Amino acid sequence: MNRIALGLAALGRPAYINLGREGALPPARDVESMRAATFEVLDDAYAAGVRHVDVARSYGRSEEFLAGWLAERGHADVEVSSKWGYAYVGEWRLDAEVHEVKEHSAARFAAQWAETLALLGERVGLYQVHSLTVDSPLFTDEPLVEALAELAANGVAVGFSTSGPRQADAIERAFALEVAGRPVFSAVQSTWNLLEPSAGRALGAAHAAGNRVLVKETLANGRLAVEAPAAVREIAAAHGTGPDAVAVAAVLGQDWADRAVIGPASPAQLAANLRATTLALSAEERGALADLAEDPQEYWRHRSSLQWD
Repeated sequence: MNRIALGLAALGRPAYINLGREGALPPARDVESMRAATFEVLDDAYAAGVRHVDVARSYGRSEEFLAGWLAERGHADVEVSSKWGYAYVGEWRLDAEVHEVKEHSAARFAAQWAETLALLGERVGLYQVHSLTVDSPLFTDEPLVEALAELAANGVAVGFSTSGPRQADAIERAFALEVAGRPVFSAVQSTWNLLEPSAGRALGAAHAAGNRVLVKETLANGRLAVEAPAAVREIAAAHGTGPDAVAVAAVLGQDWADRAVIGPASPAQLAANLRATTLALSAEERGALADLAEDPQEYWRHRSSLQWD
């Protein structure tokens, strides 16, 4: 369980792009119902031994929900990571035309770090740039880079998440950033799953260099649970488990992956995901799963077509 992180992307707001969410969430997705659902999943994750929770400013009220849960339960041993760069603008509506807006600027960082601090304070051990791409203005924004370096110097690990078909390029460029001869970033959170493993080599190099590696979208936004390829379903059936557990186990099988971030929408989904921690895939099974990789451009094109619901 020490390699599992619980992500709250699917619980901190009423709409998201994960498949398989609708039947798992409360019938009413008002704030209080979603707060209660979040607390229930957090309670079960903690009871199972999970001690890392990943949130973001753009995940609706995820930071607020997590802060409330930590205050009520009094758990002092939970590691918290969050992200800045996207602002949630969905106004708690399922039918919002736009749910989040991205901006990598020194002003956005300063504002969102203050918001995160107000809710979670010193509980945040890792603060990440949300969805850094190789063409992000961050790379040429000297005041922003210096502000991130200052945060790192003050004891908060600074990292970044990546998205898109050029994740590997973004990873390499970001870890090359330095201020006063010291690296700015010490952690990365990237998409890696059975359908989109193209960042694997760059993540392995980052881990070998001493950086922390978190893997997100382990289920490909639910595709590997709801629309799993035949090979995944067959291996799951052979182990008496679900396809989601096989997908998460494939991530845990990468020795460079320090954390696999899962994003269940209910206790039942959480329990199904966590079966991965006791699932050992054979070499033959790993070989069969390696054949499922899609062209990165096609994968990300498909992801961008997913509807918020």
